[in-house]
Amino acid sequence: MKKVLIMTASTGGGHNRAAKAIVEELEVRTFNGEKIECKIIDSFKLVNQTMDKVISEGYEMSAKYTPYAYGKIYNLSDKKFFSSNEFKNNPLSIVMARKFKKMIREELPDLIISTHAFPSVALSRLKKGARGEELGKDFEEFVAKTKEETYNFPPLISVLTDYTAHSSYLQDEIDYYICGDEYVKELLIEDDIPEEKIKPFGIPVEKSFMENRPREEVLEELGLDPQKKTVLLMGGSFGAGNIKGTLDELSVIDRDFQVLVVTGRNESLKKSLESRVSEYDTNIDIKIIGFTNIMNDILSAIDILVTKPGGLTTTEALLKDVPMIIPYFIPGQEGENLDFLTNCGVAIRTTHKFSLKSVIKVLIDNPERIERMKENIRGIKKLNSSENIAILSLDIFENYKVDYSALLNKKSALEKLEHNGLMNFSSFLSFFL
Repeated sequence: MKKVLIMTASTGGGHNRAAKAIVEELEVRTFNGEKIECKIIDSFKLVNQTMDKVISEGYEMSAKYTPYAYGKIYNLSDKKFFSSNEFKNNPLSIVMARKFKKMIREELPDLIISTHAFPSVALSRLKKGARGEELGKDFEEFVAKTKEETYNFPPLISVLTDYTAHSSYLQDEIDYYICGDEYVKELLIEDDIPEEKIKPFGIPVEKSFMENRPREEVLEELGLDPQKKTVLLMGGSFGAGNIKGTLDELSVIDRDFQVLVVTGRNESLKKSLESRVSEYDTNIDIKIIGFTNIMNDILSAIDILVTKPGGLTTTEALLKDVPMIIPYFIPGQEGENLDFLTNCGVAIRTTHKFSLKSVIKVLIDNPERIERMKENIRGIKKLNSSENIAILSLDIFENYKVDYSALLNKKSALEKLEHNGLMNFSSFLSFFL
């Protein structure tokens, strides 16, 4: 039975969702008549629960409250000097590599797929050893001693979950890159990644997301009018962005439409908005909900999405043919996502001059512009990302066999030594009993 490890991290919802989508597609397939075993591993949790909490919650807090500071760190770390030095030798990647070494010895995977940059960096460090590079005593079992020594490290696939390529993702040891679009492929080529390694399959989304109920049923269930233009306002899984100010702007537009706000897991934002809406003097119907598991239905029922440009959010909107308006974003990868979306003609960025108010009016008054954006969306969206990743995985299984005999021999020798030591100690104790 072939085994695939999918390495992810809980910095935003997109990495985990992409991992689940890949597993969903792999587990319905077989290789040589046998099922494929998949295991999703949260990289930071594997290392340390405290580290996971600090990094995951730190990302969420910085995205919400200090986005510009986050953007500066992102841009600094994207410099080639840092990507080629800092990421490969920093303490975090070394600690992760040690944990991953133990994981690989226990799991013996045939393939590892990463949906986050950090595990890719740590795994690449280990893979250097299989190429003969000295890594130090802690990693000596992964180091090939001769050119003839059998390769003992699984292939690596890196899945980019944004429409850009941060330098930390770019590692020589990665066998394949999955990216969201041909534009991103060109970015990778410009960063000296061989073209044959790059597959512009799109960002993976669960197949069940493509199913949806009729618009009328969904909007009526939410207490909205199916006959009205519907604008969805949101800020990702934790409700980031200037949603309060944006809702204030929407509430004073003199057009006949309705607004649905999704605040995600941000309960305090939901309560604050409900209190705010109660004081509005507006004829616009506004409905506010928190976390929901029917985004597949909602995105199929709306006309315009007002959001920040997270990788997964924008991918889901593209899959549902929903034009986007972007009034706010977290500097860093979201700024680069925004460049991609506007350059493709599938989103509009608001500015002081081109306000949200004026953009909404123009789109409602000129529905052919919405249709034009939908046509652009249909030209770039990728419908079968997970399926194509699964097919690539089967091809890897067919052409690539990982030989773990060196690791297993060392492991069995160590276990035998430990067993003999334990037996000798037991015999010593029995002398006194």
